[in-house]
Amino acid sequence: MEINRHNLLKYGSLVLIALFVLVYPTQIFSFLQMILGVILPLILGAILAYALNILMKRIEKHFFPRTKMKWLKKSRRAWVILLTLIIIILVITIVFRLVIPQFISAVTNLFKSVPAIFSDVADFAQKLNKNSVISEQINSMNVNWSSVQAKIMKYFTSGLTNIFSSSVEIVTSFAKGIINFILAFTFAIYILASKEKLGGQINRVSKAFMKEKHRSKLKYFLDGTDNMFSSFIGGQVVEAFILGTLCGLGMWIFRFPYALPVGAFIGITALIPILGAWIGAAVGFLLIAVESPLQAILFIVFILVLQQIESNLIYPKVVGTSIGLPGIWVLAAITVGGGLAGIVGMLLGVPVFATAYKLLQHATRTRLNKSNTKAQTAPAKSEPAKQ
Repeated sequence: MEINRHNLLKYGSLVLIALFVLVYPTQIFSFLQMILGVILPLILGAILAYALNILMKRIEKHFFPRTKMKWLKKSRRAWVILLTLIIIILVITIVFRLVIPQFISAVTNLFKSVPAIFSDVADFAQKLNKNSVISEQINSMNVNWSSVQAKIMKYFTSGLTNIFSSSVEIVTSFAKGIINFILAFTFAIYILASKEKLGGQINRVSKAFMKEKHRSKLKYFLDGTDNMFSSFIGGQVVEAFILGTLCGLGMWIFRFPYALPVGAFIGITALIPILGAWIGAAVGFLLIAVESPLQAILFIVFILVLQQIESNLIYPKVVGTSIGLPGIWVLAAITVGGGLAGIVGMLLGVPVFATAYKLLQHATRTRLNKSNTKAQTAPAKSEPAKQ
């Protein structure tokens, strides 16, 4: 009777929650959005801590792991965190140090050439005006220039108002983004500084509120997911380094200008899967176009060829090997992930698919082993007596 009451209370609560969701979906969605906005810095901090921890673990293996000095033992974690941040900041600074001055120079030269472009356009318009046929056609249009001017001024005035309001929104969003980044960064440092203590606390809570069978399954799932995502990030770094090196080397061979800064910039932007290399290619195109538009077009052709090689050969091989996923399934994960969830699906498709692949592989192997064990231990059937 007690069990029935317990089940009745459990299923009744589930029904009430389902009805509440069906009756008040808008309010629930708004409430969830508010909660997400509040905890967003903590989520970003946890993601940042996870990414930094991949490099941090490798540094910890070599940074005085068996030291006997007490002061170094106490401050070792702080030094490792500091070294991790210094390495990342140095890499980003070196790349942008190579690219930003060249980019500013290209934009400056572009603006310097704008008056010459307008002069050419004015000369072309003057030549058109001298053509009697075109001049007659323009005069026969009977355009009310006063009305056109009034509409332009009205549009310009409303445009200024929109720009002002947009500027306020941009400044507000920028300030909010800075605050969220500071909170996320601070939270990430706290996680990295006390990760063993946090892990022990989570382990104690799971032991207190979960059955051992469920806890072991959850631990296996989380360990597999962590292994896949950390391996994926490591493979992504290797793939970005290879792509940046090939790009810089190819640009040097084909005599494109800015080979070193563009190759370095494409390498670091390639850390963003799928879209990153194209961001670097756009910057490279602008840098080269200022000096030679023809070479800029040839550079785009070169990038298209390099991207095909990278997408079909390098990426599946490097990333697939790092996570133990065959290249064909890497391509399948990118395709399916992009189709289901767009850019986010492309970003997360490979590690999620690799995790599912490993879990399915383990479950299949476990079931086959059980089946073989049962077959071996089952008593043999007696053969029918021969007549």
